[in-house]
Amino acid sequence: MNNKTLSILSYITIIGWIIAFVKSKDLTPKSDLVNYHLKQGFGIFIVSLIINIALTIIVSIIPALYFLSYIGYVIFILWIFGIINAANEQKKPIPVIGKAFENQFGFIS
Repeated sequence: MNNKTLSILSYITIIGWIIAFVKSKDLTPKSDLVNYHLKQGFGIFIVSLIINIALTIIVSIIPALYFLSYIGYVIFILWIFGIINAANEQKKPIPVIGKAFENQFGFIS
C-alpha cells in the first residue's frame, strides 16, 4: 500500500486504523504523512468514543437533552475533513481538535 492509501485508511474505523498502523511499520523510509494521519485518526476516534459515552449517560439521565446527540454530526464532519486532507496528501490538522493530537501518541512514531 502507498502512503496516500494508508493515510486514508487510518480514518476508516478502528480496524482500518490498526491495519494502517501495522502496514506503516513495514514502510521504508518511514512516512511522516502516514504517521501524522495515524495520530489524527486515533485522536478523533478517542474524542468520538468519549463524547458518545458521555452523551449516552447524559441523555439517559435527562432525556430532554436529546438534542445534544447532534454533536455526532459534528464529529462526522470533522472525520470527513481528515479524510479529505489525507486524500490530498496534506498534513493539516482536523479543524477544532486536530492541533491537540499533533504531538501526542508517541507510540505511533
